[in-house]
Amino acid sequence: MRLSLARRRSLLALAVLVAMAPPALLKGQDFNQVSAAIQRLYAALLAAMKAGASTPFMQRYNALVGPVNQALDLPYILQTAVGPAWGAIPPAQQASLEKAFQSYTVATYVSQFDSYAGEKFEVLPGLRPGPNAAQILHTQIIGSGGTPHTLDYVMRSAGAAWKAVDVLLDGSISRVAVLRSDFRRLFAKGGPTELTNYLQQKAAALSGATAPL
Repeated sequence: MRLSLARRRSLLALAVLVAMAPPALLKGQDFNQVSAAIQRLYAALLAAMKAGASTPFMQRYNALVGPVNQALDLPYILQTAVGPAWGAIPPAQQASLEKAFQSYTVATYVSQFDSYAGEKFEVLPGLRPGPNAAQILHTQIIGSGGTPHTLDYVMRSAGAAWKAVDVLLDGSISRVAVLRSDFRRLFAKGGPTELTNYLQQKAAALSGATAPL
Protein backbone atom coordinates (compact mmCIF):
# COMPACT_ATOMS: atom_id res chain seq x y z
CA MET A 1 0.00 0.00 0.00
CA ARG A 2 1.20 3.49 -0.72
CA LEU A 3 -0.42 4.79 2.46
CA SER A 4 -0.59 3.23 5.88
CA LEU A 5 -3.60 1.30 7.08
CA ALA A 6 -3.93 3.77 9.93
CA ARG A 7 -4.29 6.62 7.41
CA ARG A 8 -7.01 4.76 5.60
CA ARG A 9 -8.78 4.02 8.85
CA SER A 10 -8.63 7.74 9.60
CA LEU A 11 -10.24 8.55 6.28
CA LEU A 12 -13.01 6.02 6.79
CA ALA A 13 -13.78 7.84 10.01
CA LEU A 14 -14.78 10.97 8.12
CA ALA A 15 -16.45 12.82 10.92
CA VAL A 16 -20.16 13.23 11.54
CA LEU A 17 -22.29 14.10 14.54
CA VAL A 18 -25.03 12.37 16.49
CA ALA A 19 -26.82 15.59 17.41
CA MET A 20 -30.24 14.64 16.01
CA ALA A 21 -32.05 11.66 17.47
CA PRO A 22 -32.75 8.98 14.82
CA PRO A 23 -35.85 6.87 15.17
CA ALA A 24 -35.71 3.41 16.67
CA LEU A 25 -35.76 0.43 14.35
CA LEU A 26 -39.28 -0.31 13.17
CA LYS A 27 -40.68 -3.80 13.38
CA GLY A 28 -39.43 -5.84 10.44
CA GLN A 29 -36.35 -3.74 9.80
CA ASP A 30 -33.21 -5.77 10.18
CA PHE A 31 -29.48 -5.86 9.98
CA ASN A 32 -29.43 -5.97 6.18
CA GLN A 33 -31.39 -2.73 5.87
CA VAL A 34 -29.17 -0.85 8.31
CA SER A 35 -25.93 -2.18 6.86
CA ALA A 36 -26.74 -2.02 3.14
CA ALA A 37 -25.14 1.36 2.40
CA ILE A 38 -21.93 0.52 4.26
CA GLN A 39 -21.73 -2.81 2.43
CA ARG A 40 -21.97 -0.93 -0.88
CA LEU A 41 -19.35 1.60 0.20
CA TYR A 42 -16.91 -1.12 1.18
CA ALA A 43 -17.43 -2.93 -2.14
CA ALA A 44 -16.82 0.30 -4.03
CA LEU A 45 -13.68 1.11 -2.03
CA LEU A 46 -12.30 -2.36 -2.67
CA ALA A 47 -12.96 -1.96 -6.40
CA ALA A 48 -11.24 1.43 -6.39
CA MET A 49 -8.22 -0.01 -4.61
CA LYS A 50 -7.96 -2.85 -7.13
CA ALA A 51 -8.33 -0.41 -10.04
CA GLY A 52 -5.37 1.50 -8.62
CA ALA A 53 -3.76 4.79 -9.46
CA SER A 54 -3.25 3.70 -13.08
CA THR A 55 -7.01 4.18 -13.58
CA PRO A 56 -7.87 7.85 -14.26
CA PHE A 57 -8.75 9.77 -11.11
CA MET A 58 -12.11 11.00 -12.40
CA GLN A 59 -13.13 7.49 -13.43
CA ARG A 60 -12.58 6.29 -9.87
CA TYR A 61 -14.19 9.48 -8.51
CA ASN A 62 -17.36 8.93 -10.53
CA ALA A 63 -17.54 5.32 -9.36
CA LEU A 64 -17.43 6.40 -5.70
CA VAL A 65 -19.81 9.39 -5.75
CA GLY A 66 -22.93 7.25 -5.40
CA PRO A 67 -21.69 4.86 -2.71
CA VAL A 68 -20.27 7.70 -0.59
CA ASN A 69 -23.49 9.69 -0.76
CA GLN A 70 -25.54 6.61 0.07
CA ALA A 71 -23.38 5.68 3.06
CA LEU A 72 -22.75 9.10 4.63
CA ASP A 73 -25.32 11.78 5.36
CA LEU A 74 -23.10 14.51 3.91
CA PRO A 75 -25.54 17.46 4.18
CA TYR A 76 -26.20 16.58 7.81
CA ILE A 77 -22.47 16.22 8.49
CA LEU A 78 -21.71 19.60 6.95
CA GLN A 79 -24.53 21.49 8.64
CA THR A 80 -23.70 20.07 12.04
CA ALA A 81 -19.99 20.79 11.61
CA VAL A 82 -20.68 24.41 10.68
CA GLY A 83 -23.07 24.75 13.60
CA PRO A 84 -25.71 27.38 14.32
CA ALA A 85 -24.26 29.73 11.69
CA TRP A 86 -25.58 27.44 8.97
CA GLY A 87 -29.09 28.90 9.13
CA ALA A 88 -27.84 32.38 8.32
CA ILE A 89 -26.06 31.32 5.11
CA PRO A 90 -27.96 32.32 1.93
CA PRO A 91 -29.37 29.29 0.07
CA ALA A 92 -27.09 29.75 -2.95
CA GLN A 93 -24.01 29.68 -0.71
CA GLN A 94 -25.36 26.67 1.16
CA ALA A 95 -25.67 24.81 -2.15
CA SER A 96 -22.12 25.76 -3.17
CA LEU A 97 -20.77 24.66 0.18
CA GLU A 98 -22.59 21.32 0.02
CA LYS A 99 -21.21 20.68 -3.47
CA ALA A 100 -17.68 21.56 -2.39
CA PHE A 101 -17.94 19.31 0.66
CA GLN A 102 -19.11 16.38 -1.44
CA SER A 103 -16.27 16.92 -3.94
CA TYR A 104 -13.71 17.12 -1.16
CA THR A 105 -15.06 14.01 0.57
CA VAL A 106 -15.13 11.83 -2.54
CA ALA A 107 -11.77 13.11 -3.81
CA THR A 108 -10.21 12.26 -0.46
CA TYR A 109 -11.50 8.71 -0.62
CA VAL A 110 -10.21 8.33 -4.19
CA SER A 111 -6.75 9.65 -3.34
CA GLN A 112 -6.33 7.47 -0.27
CA PHE A 113 -7.77 4.18 -1.53
CA ASP A 114 -5.63 3.87 -4.64
CA SER A 115 -3.81 0.54 -4.23
CA TYR A 116 -4.54 -2.99 -3.07
CA ALA A 117 -2.41 -5.43 -1.07
CA GLY A 118 -4.95 -8.00 0.06
CA GLU A 119 -6.94 -5.87 2.50
CA LYS A 120 -10.47 -6.93 3.46
CA PHE A 121 -13.54 -5.03 4.65
CA GLU A 122 -15.96 -6.92 6.87
CA VAL A 123 -19.36 -5.88 8.19
CA LEU A 124 -19.98 -7.93 11.31
CA PRO A 125 -23.44 -9.37 12.13
CA GLY A 126 -25.56 -7.76 14.80
CA LEU A 127 -26.38 -4.23 15.87
CA ARG A 128 -25.86 -2.46 19.19
CA PRO A 129 -28.24 0.26 20.43
CA GLY A 130 -26.54 3.64 20.50
CA PRO A 131 -27.37 7.02 22.01
CA ASN A 132 -30.77 8.49 21.21
CA ALA A 133 -31.98 5.24 19.60
CA ALA A 134 -29.16 5.13 17.07
CA GLN A 135 -28.00 1.77 15.76
CA ILE A 136 -24.28 0.98 15.89
CA LEU A 137 -22.96 -1.18 13.07
CA HIS A 138 -19.71 -3.06 13.72
CA THR A 139 -17.14 -3.46 10.95
CA GLN A 140 -13.49 -4.38 10.55
CA ILE A 141 -10.69 -3.50 8.16
CA ILE A 142 -8.30 -6.40 7.93
CA GLY A 143 -4.82 -5.43 6.80
CA SER A 144 -2.66 -7.40 4.40
CA GLY A 145 -0.99 -9.02 7.42
CA GLY A 146 -4.31 -10.23 8.80
CA THR A 147 -4.62 -7.79 11.71
CA PRO A 148 -8.22 -6.55 12.19
CA HIS A 149 -9.02 -2.94 13.07
CA THR A 150 -12.47 -1.96 14.33
CA LEU A 151 -14.68 0.71 12.79
CA ASP A 152 -18.15 1.24 14.24
CA TYR A 153 -20.71 3.25 12.29
CA VAL A 154 -23.46 5.11 14.12
CA MET A 155 -26.43 4.83 11.79
CA ARG A 156 -29.64 6.80 11.59
CA SER A 157 -32.68 6.57 9.39
CA ALA A 158 -32.65 8.96 6.42
CA GLY A 159 -36.01 8.45 4.80
CA ALA A 160 -36.17 4.93 3.42
CA ALA A 161 -32.43 4.38 3.87
CA TRP A 162 -29.93 4.33 6.71
CA LYS A 163 -26.82 6.51 6.68
CA ALA A 164 -23.83 6.95 8.94
CA VAL A 165 -23.85 9.96 11.25
CA ASP A 166 -20.66 9.08 13.09
CA VAL A 167 -17.77 6.66 12.76
CA LEU A 168 -15.85 5.36 15.75
CA LEU A 169 -12.27 4.14 15.51
CA ASP A 170 -11.59 1.13 17.71
CA GLY A 171 -15.14 1.38 18.97
CA SER A 172 -14.83 4.70 20.77
CA ILE A 173 -12.67 7.37 19.07
CA SER A 174 -14.91 9.74 17.10
CA ARG A 175 -13.53 12.06 14.44
CA VAL A 176 -16.31 14.54 15.02
CA ALA A 177 -14.34 17.01 17.13
CA VAL A 178 -11.67 17.42 14.45
CA LEU A 179 -14.19 18.15 11.73
CA ARG A 180 -16.11 20.59 13.88
CA SER A 181 -12.94 22.40 14.99
CA ASP A 182 -11.51 22.72 11.48
CA PHE A 183 -14.70 23.86 9.82
CA ARG A 184 -15.67 26.36 12.47
CA ARG A 185 -12.14 27.81 12.48
CA LEU A 186 -12.31 28.37 8.73
CA PHE A 187 -15.85 29.70 8.98
CA ALA A 188 -14.86 32.17 11.68
CA LYS A 189 -12.00 33.36 9.50
CA GLY A 190 -14.00 34.13 6.38
CA GLY A 191 -17.51 32.74 6.55
CA PRO A 192 -18.96 30.32 3.99
CA THR A 193 -16.75 31.66 1.20
CA GLU A 194 -13.58 30.76 3.10
CA LEU A 195 -14.78 27.25 3.84
CA THR A 196 -16.06 26.68 0.30
CA ASN A 197 -12.77 27.86 -1.22
CA TYR A 198 -10.78 25.64 1.11
CA LEU A 199 -12.80 22.55 0.22
CA GLN A 200 -12.64 23.29 -3.51
CA GLN A 201 -8.89 23.83 -3.39
CA LYS A 202 -8.31 20.62 -1.45
CA ALA A 203 -10.45 18.59 -3.86
CA ALA A 204 -8.69 20.09 -6.88
CA ALA A 205 -5.26 19.41 -5.39
CA LEU A 206 -6.15 15.78 -4.69
CA SER A 207 -7.46 15.23 -8.21
CA GLY A 208 -4.86 17.26 -10.09
CA ALA A 209 -7.60 19.42 -11.56
CA THR A 210 -7.20 23.12 -12.26
CA ALA A 211 -10.84 23.98 -11.52
CA PRO A 212 -13.39 22.87 -8.90
CA LEU A 213 -14.68 19.34 -9.45
